[in-house]
Amino acid sequence: MAWNWEHQDWPNFKYDPEKWGSYEKQFIEKAGTLQGSMKHLDENDRDTLKIELISDEAYKTSEIEGEILNRDSLQSSIRKHFGLKTDHRRVPPAEQGIAEMMVDLYQNFQRPLRHEHLFEWHKMLTNGRRDLSDIGTYRTHLDPMQIVSGALPHPRVHYEAPPSRRVKKEMERFIKWFNEKKHPSILLRSSIAHLYFESIHPFEDGNGRIGRALSELALSQGLGRPTLIALSHTIEAAKKDYYEALQRNSNRLIIDDWLEYFCKMALTAQDHTQNTIDFLIEKGKFYLKFSDRLNSRQAKVIERIFKEGVGGFQGGLSAENYISITHAPRATATRDLHDLVEKGAFLRTGERKSTRYYLRYLRCLTTF
Repeated sequence: MAWNWEHQDWPNFKYDPEKWGSYEKQFIEKAGTLQGSMKHLDENDRDTLKIELISDEAYKTSEIEGEILNRDSLQSSIRKHFGLKTDHRRVPPAEQGIAEMMVDLYQNFQRPLRHEHLFEWHKMLTNGRRDLSDIGTYRTHLDPMQIVSGALPHPRVHYEAPPSRRVKKEMERFIKWFNEKKHPSILLRSSIAHLYFESIHPFEDGNGRIGRALSELALSQGLGRPTLIALSHTIEAAKKDYYEALQRNSNRLIIDDWLEYFCKMALTAQDHTQNTIDFLIEKGKFYLKFSDRLNSRQAKVIERIFKEGVGGFQGGLSAENYISITHAPRATATRDLHDLVEKGAFLRTGERKSTRYYLRYLRCLTTF
């Protein structure tokens, strides 16, 4: 079986251009809606949105690769890079590196892509690593660059990238393609950029994270502003589909299947960002209505619920949860919860031990 880069016509990916116009139209329309929704946020909420989405993308793009980072450290590092107030915690190298890369992606999206930019990203991602031979440069090792699974001595080879001796030439061609002005659409450029880069797999490690960053870079350049859409968040939620789509398109140049996967995924990522914006808008409305009508215990619980964001917690807020957060006596907790229902801040469901409470004024109910 020949890999895609072994085909004579590589890297001329083939697809039906008539099939993708509706996806592009949806993407542009949703991007406009997102931009309009952000105008309803105050400066503090816009900063919150930016930090939340960038830190979540940094966390999720690492999680896709099996690396679990510290969310609080990520947020602290990203806030510091944007000149915002931080808790001055010591940030580990891995969190510091991916945070730096994501902020650079956000702030410098307009510049043309260069080898040096990719090398800098690689240095950021491999901050603190001692196990790699090639850091901040393309791979040079003679061993095949393979994606495998299963145990030795008979692992399953899912993909084998071009040998290291070809990487520089392949990346020269990739960067020239990426910087061309004649791309047919924003979504197709972003989609092909990811598959194309992953097919070359130019670095010893970090290719997935850089490849996803390149997809976001293409979207930002196409829109003329940072996208802030949840690509990695959406990919991680259905990671198996992502890897299967990449593998299905690893040995051919006809890529309609990959484009369909990517376009649908990108539209779903936009929906997540829209939900996050709606959440912040509803949060502002909630506090405008109730902030001066909450006692300190109620305010603490509500702040804890909001901290979980759009997805929230599962199962609803119980009296036991309320007591655990506030350390209030049971009778006090019962009065507080009844008061929140009477004021219209909470919805109550169930009876007795099954009683649960939900914030009322969120479009997507945030639960504990």
